[in-house]
Amino acid sequence: MLNRPEKIAFAFASASVLALTLGVAAQQGQPQIGIAAVTLSAGPYTFDTAEQHKIRVVVVARGLVHPFSLAFLPDGDALITERGTKLRIVRGATGPHATVDPEAVAGLPAFPPFRTGGLQEVALHPEFATNRLVYFTYNKAGAVGQNPNQRQSAITLARGRFDGKALTNVEELFTGDWNSGASGSRLAFSRGFVYMTTGAPFDEKAQSTDTVYGKVLRLTEDGKVPPDNPFVGKAGARPEVFSMGHRDQLGLTVHAATGTVLAAEHGPNGGDEINVILPGHNYGWPKFSFGRTYEGPRISDTPLGPGIDQPLMLWIPSIAPTGLTFYTGDKIPAWRGNLFVGSSRRGEVPRTGGLERVVVNDKLEELRRESLLTELHQRIRDVRQGPDGLLYVITDEDDGALLRIEPAE
Repeated sequence: MLNRPEKIAFAFASASVLALTLGVAAQQGQPQIGIAAVTLSAGPYTFDTAEQHKIRVVVVARGLVHPFSLAFLPDGDALITERGTKLRIVRGATGPHATVDPEAVAGLPAFPPFRTGGLQEVALHPEFATNRLVYFTYNKAGAVGQNPNQRQSAITLARGRFDGKALTNVEELFTGDWNSGASGSRLAFSRGFVYMTTGAPFDEKAQSTDTVYGKVLRLTEDGKVPPDNPFVGKAGARPEVFSMGHRDQLGLTVHAATGTVLAAEHGPNGGDEINVILPGHNYGWPKFSFGRTYEGPRISDTPLGPGIDQPLMLWIPSIAPTGLTFYTGDKIPAWRGNLFVGSSRRGEVPRTGGLERVVVNDKLEELRRESLLTELHQRIRDVRQGPDGLLYVITDEDDGALLRIEPAE
């Protein structure tokens, strides 16, 4: 919950904006859907939670334009992608006086503007401290059709060496097939491999192994195809494909103790999932889903079918899951081992995002879950553990922010 001064300011600002919004809507005769827009204060905010009583949410930095992905450097600086455009540095992100470097990281390819095109994910090589390798994904721009916002694109994985201000020796490691529109993507490293998500929300590509879209891909750290990938040597199949039948996957993590790969997948209207990613397995989209179309009818008569894996976790209504991590630190002991899932909105209602906390046992079976930070009404786009053992999230807004979650003394 908010502390008393923030409650008063928050309620007054929200009521004022809501009254203005509803007044305009009434004049136009149109219903307004969503919570009134909320601007973060300087903070900090204090909340009570189910198992860690009293947390403080600190506004570390702001002024980021729709941040999408967050990666911490060993020294406490943070790399943050502004989706589609730039890679930014937050200096001293784990300290008391963080600042956003006014200069974007140099050395990245040019990103022509188009809807969901350009820069996506950023991730550090597990041995970054010695090799300085930074991996990133982006949608490479292709041919322009009648609508410039729907140009062809190809999902691409690249890496470079970070010298503190720029990426040098940037090289493309993998480029997918050309696709209409663009795909969101996430990265995770595990046991010498790179896992990479791709999306196929609106067509049948997720069920076709001759394309990389709607899949989880598995590559070596140099972007090559591992010889034991499940579709290697099969006629017409892309050998990079590891699993299939995915819609739009904007969260990916690895459970360190077991090596289990988990992906967060957007359903359509409801049916958001966390899936355990297994080689060659099919997760159903678009033939099977727990969700509905945006007009209301069910996607499928049954949510599962023969040979289709059921989700590990499910959300109905939807939470728009974005960002996924296990908490392994000791600064918030009540949350150790919990899975955290970012949420950009709930039940198709704008400005209702937050952070999901899921308590699991040692078999990753769900015990209970809690929704956090919903009072802030922000689109939470990524969640990561910092080198200081605390949790951090980024908000996908015009004036996006980096927030730190810590125990309130």
